[in-house]
Amino acid sequence: MTHNIYIYILVAAAVSCFIRVLPLTLIRGKIKNPLIRSFLYYVPYVTLAVMTFPAIITAPQVPAAGILALAAGIIAAWRGINMMGIAAICCAVVFVCEAAYAYLI
Repeated sequence: MTHNIYIYILVAAAVSCFIRVLPLTLIRGKIKNPLIRSFLYYVPYVTLAVMTFPAIITAPQVPAAGILALAAGIIAAWRGINMMGIAAICCAVVFVCEAAYAYLI
């Protein structure tokens, strides 16, 4: 059985186009339902979190370093530090944790 890659690409393009065009054609007016508006407001944040969280844990050599960096980032965000500062703190935590782990082995 041979597989035609062009059929796969065409189906993927059609599905991708369909899920983007369908809401534009079905919903003409402003969305007034507060539940749907709230859901649509948080979708980008949830999507970003779902893509980022596994990488935080699996990217470092030591998964505990990623968990500690996540905790440090959350604490820094609660304290009002900007995104560059949070990124720098998280990188420093991972660096220190991995250096300490390498030193201990």
